[in-house]
Amino acid sequence: MPTPTQGPPIPPVVRTDDARFEHLPGHPFAPHYVSVRNPFHEEPLRMHYVDEGPRDAPVVLMTHGEPTWSYLYRKLIPAFAGAGLRAIAVDLVGFGRSDKPTLAAHYSFAGHVDWLHELVLRLDLRDVTLVGQDWGGPISMGVLAREPDRFARVVAANTMLHTAEPELAGRITWAAHASGDEDSTVNAALLDWTRATHRMPEFRVSDSVAGATRRGIPPEVAAAYDAPFPSEWHKAGVRQFPALIPVTRSDPGAALNLQTWQVLRRFERPFLTLFGDGDPPTRGWDAIFRERVPGAAGQPHATLENAGHFWQEDCGAEAAAMIVDWIAATR
Repeated sequence: MPTPTQGPPIPPVVRTDDARFEHLPGHPFAPHYVSVRNPFHEEPLRMHYVDEGPRDAPVVLMTHGEPTWSYLYRKLIPAFAGAGLRAIAVDLVGFGRSDKPTLAAHYSFAGHVDWLHELVLRLDLRDVTLVGQDWGGPISMGVLAREPDRFARVVAANTMLHTAEPELAGRITWAAHASGDEDSTVNAALLDWTRATHRMPEFRVSDSVAGATRRGIPPEVAAAYDAPFPSEWHKAGVRQFPALIPVTRSDPGAALNLQTWQVLRRFERPFLTLFGDGDPPTRGWDAIFRERVPGAAGQPHATLENAGHFWQEDCGAEAAAMIVDWIAATR
């Protein structure tokens, strides 16, 4: 009886070929890397970041979410660097030019916080203005909870901090809250998104980005978002992120976010919300941040018009100018 033909072994980690990042529109930035620990393999992981502007200047640390990478911030980076700030945009592990473990189980919320924390420590970042979008918010704010003295101010940009607390009922459009001792109420669109990312035969990142903007993206920009993910081996992190959203109180991510909230409830440094007006997944979280974080009081919070989940695409340059003015006003 013939032996079935076996394909090549799946590598534990893949790295996107540098050639795929050549000549991306609006992205002339040189790559930079740090090594971070890989708890599942003896070889460390390479984590990528963009680093523009004076090295001794105050830092603007930009963190992306699902399913983008640091390319999301290409319109903001020159504005920050041009204002004399050090602009750092990170690729989370599994995204962009960073290394990509190929097993979904090797991605966890706490693991992402650990990796970003390592990068912040290795670069010894201080006087940081944090700009966190989508998953980049809870991950980077999880680092802030560990290192609050390193952060001077925060921009919450279409992000969230899920805990599945009962008091979230009726507060957020994509509901995820406890409704009794044994049940949770979860928005159908959130469940559909989680299901789709795991079941769709082909997950094309650019489709998700284009669908979550209000003004669309041209084909060459769509191709740039797809560039880091040439195969399924490269998409394990992309597919896993939605499944990490805490929708029950017993989820370890809910416990992690509760710890972050404990720090944010005492955070008196400037805290700004910039949310697009066309983003159901995060609608309602801006008000919660403004209520709970002391540093949000009196800040020039804004709802960005005709802007979706990825307002960095819809109005990135305009929002960057707002942030630059805000940093200058709050120094």
